[in-house]
Amino acid sequence: MGPHPAVAAIRLAVRRVLHDVLTEFHRHEAPGGPGRPGAEARRTAPAAVSRYAEAGTAGSSRTVLPERPAAPLVLVACSGGADSMALASALAFEARKLDVRAGGITVDHNLQPGSGLRAAEVVTRLAAMDLDPVEAVAVHVGREGGPEAAARDARYAALDAAAERHGAAAVLLGHTRDDQAETVLLGLARGSGIRSLSGMAAASGPAGRYRRPFLQLDRQTARKACLVQSIPVWDDPHNIDPAYTRSRLRHEGLPALEKALGKGVVEALARTAQLSRDDADALDTWAAEAELSVRDETGQLECAKLYVLPPAVRRRVLRRAVIEAGAPAGSLFARHLEEVDRLITGWRGQRAINLPGRVEARRQGGRLVIRQS
Repeated sequence: MGPHPAVAAIRLAVRRVLHDVLTEFHRHEAPGGPGRPGAEARRTAPAAVSRYAEAGTAGSSRTVLPERPAAPLVLVACSGGADSMALASALAFEARKLDVRAGGITVDHNLQPGSGLRAAEVVTRLAAMDLDPVEAVAVHVGREGGPEAAARDARYAALDAAAERHGAAAVLLGHTRDDQAETVLLGLARGSGIRSLSGMAAASGPAGRYRRPFLQLDRQTARKACLVQSIPVWDDPHNIDPAYTRSRLRHEGLPALEKALGKGVVEALARTAQLSRDDADALDTWAAEAELSVRDETGQLECAKLYVLPPAVRRRVLRRAVIEAGAPAGSLFARHLEEVDRLITGWRGQRAINLPGRVEARRQGGRLVIRQS
């Protein structure tokens, strides 16, 4: 008798991602690739240990370049919740069948009493699954962008550092189809463009470091997989706290939509994300090619050539130029680009436009000048 359908589903999703990671890893290991061909398979980490490290702790000043192992390391980012615990269990199971080393990282945001103890418990559970290495990383969450954005920024910074520290080929994240639907709705509420509506990518980050195997699975499947395997999970009280926008959307907004529109809203939103991503990727490619044709011999953007571009393409060219000038991508919103766009399409002698990152855009002699002040 095979595993429970929920367990089979999560394992299959993880298996597919691990096959992709292996294919990419061995492509790089091939002669002429960036890796070292012929390296013997060996574990670069000691036996599974629990470490409680402060994010950003300086390492040794001496640079050590160990021989690259033949088996890639894949880490799972685990909060202790049902989604990430289900992901950890599937990774542990599938890695034993493949030429993959598996480890785990939990991030302690220090936002709740006893968070350190919970992080230590997660480390213990990951080690019991024979993941190696496993560690908990404590971070300081700032305030920029609001509590949810600040926590996310701190978490990804810690995960990036852990991946570099351990030489991980990939980091698995437990985002589900439900999370994808929520992300699409949040982008829609902000009046964001099609890129925001495309939600989370199956692979993102530097060289596709972050992988999301569960984007086609619902949250209930992950929870059921934990239940039938008797895997203890922790339900973060922040996930039901109405002070957080995503929590309100999860417990009030989406249920109201399903009540008004019927079942299938989550699946429809997830499909919208994929369709939007395909369109956004195509427009980004078009914009990158168009940018070369709208600059003069000195590299300045020519307003007349920008004017004839389709608006969706033109605004992408402008966004790229503003970010290259020093504006933080996360602080650049549609309203900023609309004002810059008016320098092209509604020129009436207006003054320079002030943008995030002390960047300004002005029209001067038929050219669009974007620079940091």
